[in-house]
Amino acid sequence: MSNPNIEEETEEVAGIKDREERIKKIEKIRSHSILPYADKFERTANASEIKQDDIGKTVSVSGRISSIRSMGKIVFVDLRDFSGKIQVVLKEENLAKEDFENFLSLISTGDFIGATGEIFLTKLGELSVLVKQWSVLSKALRSTPSSNYAVKEVEILYRKRYLDMLTNPETMERFKLRSDFVRELRNFYFGNSFYEIDTPVLGSTASGALAKPFKTHHNSLNIDVFLRIAPELYLKEAIVGGFEKVFEIARVFRNEGSDPSHLQEFTMIEHYAAYWDFKANMAFTEKMITEIVSKLKGALKITTLNKNEEEVEIDLSGPWPIISFRDLLIKDINIDIDQFLDVESLRNEIVSKGVEIEDAEKLGRGNLIDALYKKVSRAKLVNPVFVINHPVDLSPLARRSDTNPLETDRFQLVINGWEIVNAYSELIDPIDQAERFAVQTKARQGGDEEAMEKDDAYIEAMEYGMPPMSGWGMGLERMLALLTHQKNLRDVILFPLMRPENDN
Repeated sequence: MSNPNIEEETEEVAGIKDREERIKKIEKIRSHSILPYADKFERTANASEIKQDDIGKTVSVSGRISSIRSMGKIVFVDLRDFSGKIQVVLKEENLAKEDFENFLSLISTGDFIGATGEIFLTKLGELSVLVKQWSVLSKALRSTPSSNYAVKEVEILYRKRYLDMLTNPETMERFKLRSDFVRELRNFYFGNSFYEIDTPVLGSTASGALAKPFKTHHNSLNIDVFLRIAPELYLKEAIVGGFEKVFEIARVFRNEGSDPSHLQEFTMIEHYAAYWDFKANMAFTEKMITEIVSKLKGALKITTLNKNEEEVEIDLSGPWPIISFRDLLIKDINIDIDQFLDVESLRNEIVSKGVEIEDAEKLGRGNLIDALYKKVSRAKLVNPVFVINHPVDLSPLARRSDTNPLETDRFQLVINGWEIVNAYSELIDPIDQAERFAVQTKARQGGDEEAMEKDDAYIEAMEYGMPPMSGWGMGLERMLALLTHQKNLRDVILFPLMRPENDN
């Protein structure tokens, strides 16, 4: 009987043998009084800059060797750095005999080297560096997969992102875009007179959003604390203290289920602006996203994947349509939530419509409404749309509408079935806020683990006076997944959390 693992075993054995050979090369390098791991290298140009330099100019380049092609007395080497690839050429006639032979016997793909020489064109017209001298910078003990054999297995891509980036150029471009997006986001905020501030990751209460928190213990204070589920309350306390426009790019943690559009650890961008209402924030949101996307992508029409992994075209050009939360549910399931003011009657109505919601009996009215919306409406929203006026039960920190006391002055930006932005006119009435916290506490006592915890310190801050304002939050990874044609948020997180390989 054939062994189905024979190929895997052969690759593993080959890898062990290759590593052993590389370790022997380190010993040989040291025997030549050469350091296999240098402390620095004075590079004068990277791969991209060399393409702008003059033929004949002497440069010093460095990078990782991605390929070596020996033609006897001439060796062609591809070096990769962060900016791209450059070819360096070693000719026996241009180097000391020992230097040339050492390169052939001691250097392997994956190693880092430095090289100094003149820029020239090969017979085939490829811009290259003719090496006059070279040095070992770092000896690799494992062979890097060739770009012709790029890593494709999802498990390896997430666990060993460095191999993903080394073998899949599009992965590196994806994470460059992430950095570029954050830079442009900051620039946009600074250009609109916002200040960036930091808030605590650990807190004695888990508040600021409807989510189940991570809990840990603070040994020095001997108290249980929570990883933040949102920076919201601290940012609003900064407004109480005198700031008028603040933002934070915050890592947040929510101990809830994973799927392609949800992670337990992600990046939340939040901002708060005094004297704005949610409508001013909607206009700001559309301007922000269209300007940043235009700058980074050069267009406002993008192609991405929906939850069924089908390609869809998203048109981000405005103006974006607006629909109320209540009207959306009436249209999609013919349930008017204003007619069912207690959780039991609403639950019965949902059942009568044949809609099944997991753990519906444990949910308070607000989270039950949210689950219904996600079940019947959200996935249908492909192009950008502002969903506004969410019910009070679902919005414990949002300002109550002046025209309908059952609704709040709130909006969500939904694109491709994902909630990209959540924002509202802030509740600044401390008495109303305390009453809503009490409703959330009751829901939590009834088994709703995502109900918000009461925060007495925040109520006290509110009682010192809080100006009218609007707050805003965006999940960075969801926006980036849209822009980079990804179906899973893990694909835009450089090092996603994974279960340990030895955990059975």
